[in-house]
Amino acid sequence: MGVKTEIKYPKWIKLIGVDRTKKTIIIVVSAVIVVFLLVSLAGWGNKEENSAQNGVKTVKIGYLSITHALPLFIENDLLANDSKNFRLELVKFGSWTELSDAINTGQIDGASMLIELAMKSKKQGINLKTVALGHRDGNVVVVSKDIKQVADLKGKTFAVPQKLSTHNILLYKMLKKNGLKVSDLNIIELPPPEMPAALSEGRISGYIVAEPFGAKSVVTGNGKVLFKSQDLGNGSVCCGLVLRDDFIKNYPTIAAEFVKEYVKAGEKAESKDSEVLGIAAKYLKVEPDVLNLSLQWVSYDHLKLEEKDYNDLSQYLVEMGLLKNPPKYSEFVDNSFIESIK
Repeated sequence: MGVKTEIKYPKWIKLIGVDRTKKTIIIVVSAVIVVFLLVSLAGWGNKEENSAQNGVKTVKIGYLSITHALPLFIENDLLANDSKNFRLELVKFGSWTELSDAINTGQIDGASMLIELAMKSKKQGINLKTVALGHRDGNVVVVSKDIKQVADLKGKTFAVPQKLSTHNILLYKMLKKNGLKVSDLNIIELPPPEMPAALSEGRISGYIVAEPFGAKSVVTGNGKVLFKSQDLGNGSVCCGLVLRDDFIKNYPTIAAEFVKEYVKAGEKAESKDSEVLGIAAKYLKVEPDVLNLSLQWVSYDHLKLEEKDYNDLSQYLVEMGLLKNPPKYSEFVDNSFIESIK
């Protein structure tokens, strides 16, 4: 005779007073439900990744209308539409403060933004990474016609878009190189679009800012170039492509594809051909002469943020008292996407 196995039923089944066959059915059904719940919970952590694979993920990237964000404009117009995995949505902001607030609070997945502001966010506990540069060079010191040399700026009012910016660092380097101190000038923050008018009206004697606002004063004849960023030192970095860590973690494949297309867009931007000019004109709304001059000052052909350049930037931020203990390169920069591009 075979061994008879006795099934021990849970107390809750005994209480409901059903026969043995029904009890067995209840146990089987209960087991199936438990397994289903366990599988569902196991997949919950990949919920966002799965949703992206089953549909098209919208990637929201913030920007300001400046020449330095040109790779984003090109990617949006020429490349992203070919992707089957994501749709690029560019979100325009009117100021760096608004853009920073948006990426800090997760309203957008990333942004083309001032490296220094992203570093500040990182120090405040916002998890993000710089995955590429926006450009190289393209920042010029523009002054009124009566300024012949740096010494003439002493006692004058000079504008920067943000104290925590490469523009302010370049101003500091220029003054230091020519024997002046920051305290020798009245340095103010001014929104970039207001700078050309402020210069022409005599409210300021000079400014340094993202393009195309420097070129605008030069083309109209209201200002002239005193220095270009490359005149004040090599390796100057300004804007970067920054992504939130949660976006990178939840959508690694899409993040890699997005950065790859971005780098291709930078290569296209460097050609500065008629197609590039046409795309830039859509986003920047400036006269052709202003746009052409602006693009002469900017390069897009090497968008990897190198450790030496980053460390130099960090050193100046500390020296100027703008940011104590900047984030380490390894904590803040993720070059894995650029380095994986073949």
